Amino acid sequence: MGFDSQEAIRVLSKSDRKLGKLIEQVGPFRHERRGKVEPFQNLMQSIIYQQLSGKAASTIHGRVLALFPDNGGPTPDKLLKLPDMHLRAAGMSWAKIASVQDLARKTLEGVVPSARKLRRMEDDEIVSRLTEVRGIGEWTVQMMLMFYLRRPDVMPAGDLGVRKGFQLTYALDDLPEPAAVIDHGEKWRPYRSVASWYMWRALELD
Repeated sequence: MGFDSQEAIRVLSKSDRKLGKLIEQVGPFRHERRGKVEPFQNLMQSIIYQQLSGKAASTIHGRVLALFPDNGGPTPDKLLKLPDMHLRAAGMSWAKIASVQDLARKTLEGVVPSARKLRRMEDDEIVSRLTEVRGIGEWTVQMMLMFYLRRPDVMPAGDLGVRKGFQLTYALDDLPEPAAVIDHGEKWRPYRSVASWYMWRALELD
């Protein structure tokens, strides 16, 4: 996982009483790893899933993968050789096709690092590099940091689920602005990823 989840829970419960109560209600932290092994495939999947329901995105992603029938799956070289209309027929929009092609080119150019290099890079450097790709914003990279690289101190303050969970946990009348979440989140360092996960879980409580 990259960090001790029990230690994270202990630190968070001690530093934030209301978060500690939420942790008691939800139970142990469960870190799900999402995405493919290679950054290119992980980010390609993220682009396909943007602004779609889970079911629709999964269907389109499955069709795209079927265009690369061998065990290796999509690679930058294979993607750039594939006619645009094949991706369009699989259900991808023209904007997303342009984004995955830019991702492929920037992977070949070295702008998108390999998995080995990513593991050695700092979070801010990864955000800076990957957001150079068309269609990849800060939120997408933050999700990659949390669920693919398992970084412990990511603060996706702009995520609507985190903001809604924060509103419920701290009994706020209005949805907090991202800046307010960031400010409060200073209490959660160095485990803001874990605290954010509990904000999402707050939405699932009765």
